[in-house]
Amino acid sequence: MNDDLSKRRLGRGLAALIGEMDQSAPVGAAKPTINPDRLVPIEFISRNPRNPRRTFNEADLQDLASSIRQHGIVQPVVVRTVSDGRFEIIAGERRWRAAQLSGLVEIPVIVRDVDDKTALEIAIVENVQRADLNPLEEALGYDQLIAEHGYTQNDLGEIIGKSRSHVANSLRLLKLPEPVRDMLSSGSLSAGHARALVSTSDPSGLARTIVAKGMSVRDAERLAQNDIKAQNDPRPAGARKDEKDSDTLALERTLSDTLGLEVSIAHRGGGGQVRIAYKSLEQLEEICRLLERR
Repeated sequence: MNDDLSKRRLGRGLAALIGEMDQSAPVGAAKPTINPDRLVPIEFISRNPRNPRRTFNEADLQDLASSIRQHGIVQPVVVRTVSDGRFEIIAGERRWRAAQLSGLVEIPVIVRDVDDKTALEIAIVENVQRADLNPLEEALGYDQLIAEHGYTQNDLGEIIGKSRSHVANSLRLLKLPEPVRDMLSSGSLSAGHARALVSTSDPSGLARTIVAKGMSVRDAERLAQNDIKAQNDPRPAGARKDEKDSDTLALERTLSDTLGLEVSIAHRGGGGQVRIAYKSLEQLEEICRLLERR
């Protein structure tokens, strides 16, 4: 069997496994029961250090723990055997964490005999389908599969049920500097905000501006486009009249008409510069006389 066909079949198998676990019952119907392979003492189960998910909201965990105290664990945790009597989580780390908070001493598990690659695939599929990963965690998971197991963006799209462009856009986030990635992980920036900053000259500075001003994604895209245009424009900043607002352009025209000379205004934060261009010593002397009268 060629490698591409194997990956496609594997992707459908993973999606089927996670889809079966996540299937919701119709309203008013009994929730489907998924029979666990066994009950395992919770201390015999450890997290998977390769799990792409790193962030767990404490309030959400407490809510789930409260539910577990009342109803138990409805969906078993998927694990694999790592040594005699010990298991490593493939999917369901959040349930495992909440079970510990709830005081359970054993939890239901489904045991799967899989290798590192397949365990990582299942973890990514489960978390992506449940929207449990933040955008950076999702991108890091994709990057890990590509780097360690030779997957293409098309392969990943088939496995997770997303388009190739979705995978490509996720991977672009890894080009951002650490401060922006931290904002992305914390939720201060959305993936849409962050993607707009990838090709800008100062992603960290622009990200701080976006957060401080509460900009929408569309506003962030306009901010980024202006920055990229400025990078590609060889003219000095004061000469880019097409980037100035109408009030600034009107003031330039008024001053130019008053002096009979070309005047340009460049804003810099709370201040800026006013430049007056002269073509002869006589014009310079006239400017000096006008300033002296003030």
